[in-house]
Formats: sequence, C-alpha cells, structure tokens
Amino acid sequence: MKLGGDSAKMHGNIGITLFALGTLQVFALLLRPKKDHKYRTYWNMYHYAVGYTVIILSIVNVFKGLELLNPDGKWKTAYIGILIFMGAIMGVLEASTWYIVLKRRKSEKEGGYPGGDVGYGNGNHHNHHYYGGQNGIV
Repeated sequence: MKLGGDSAKMHGNIGITLFALGTLQVFALLLRPKKDHKYRTYWNMYHYAVGYTVIILSIVNVFKGLELLNPDGKWKTAYIGILIFMGAIMGVLEASTWYIVLKRRKSEKEGGYPGGDVGYGNGNHHNHHYYGGQNGIV
C-alpha cells in the first residue's frame, strides 16, 4: 500500500475541495432567493453546477482512493456496479422531475395548475372544496 506521492496528494486535495463545496452548498441555502426573484434562475444554475461537480468529484475521489489502497478487483467492480445502479435511479428521478415541471408549466400557461391552489393559501377562507382546488375535482 503506497500512501505517499502525487496520487495521495490529489486524493486529499479533492477531499478538501469536496468538503468546501459541500459547506458552500449548505450556506448557499441561507442566500436562496424566493421563487419569483429575478436572481433565482442564477442561484439554481449555481446550485446545480456545484451539486453535480460534487457528485463527479466524489466518484473520481473514490477511484483515487481505490488506486491508493489497491484492493482486490472485486471492490472496484462492485463500486462500478453501484454507480451504474445509482445512475439509473438518478436518471429516472431526473426524467420524472422534468416531466412534472414541464407538465405544470404547460398547465399554468393554459389557465392554472389542475390541482388548484390547495395548500397555498389563496386568501379565500370560504372555499369548501378541499380536494382539487376551486373546481372541487377529486
């Protein structure tokens, strides 16, 4: 097991960078603008860029750590299998999220979200249609 050299230094530097970016993400939540603020789009771009950078650097750093420790090949194969599995789940979740977002945007352009404003406090305290908003659609 070789614990010195450039590879170990790079592994450590990536780890420190990951810690810093993770901390930055947490503090960025304190500065998150409201959804309708003009800077929210830029904040979202920053948030996604840093988030995906952390994911990619984490994957690279695990491979660097495996290179340093030089375990049996089955560990690297297992890690690759886990990455493929998690990547597939992430792909399904991303696609589902974008499907919902695009469906919601389309619905808003056509005259409102089908779920109405349930739970968003429209100020109408006499609305007795608890399910499905103002139309009472269940």
